Amino acid sequence: MKTIQYYMSLPYRLEILPDPEEGGYIARYPDLPGCITVGDSIESVAENAEDAKKEWIAAAIEDGIAIAEPVNTEGYSGQFKLRIPKSLHRSLAEHSKEEGVSMNQYCVYLLSKNDALEKV
Repeated sequence: MKTIQYYMSLPYRLEILPDPEEGGYIARYPDLPGCITVGDSIESVAENAEDAKKEWIAAAIEDGIAIAEPVNTEGYSGQFKLRIPKSLHRSLAEHSKEEGVSMNQYCVYLLSKNDALEKV
């Protein structure tokens, strides 16, 4: 039988979106239906998402619910280079600083948000 530690070590995709009604952010794991959480900042929602994932997996194991493994990402490094205008670079750097996260985390958030909106 697979353990919580096994599932926690898998690279589940995390989506983070702003919560227009309550403020803050919403996070969810698309491969884990119903695994959703919220947070006041990107950093706090990311931390809450890890806790939610662990609790969701524990409950699924306890209830005998099948847990899907993440979609295969083989062949994708998770990195790409992008050239942007200096003004956009400055704007992204300033916004990430305001949120208290790295520019890389902030850009991942923005890309995830846009990708999720495309699916709606």
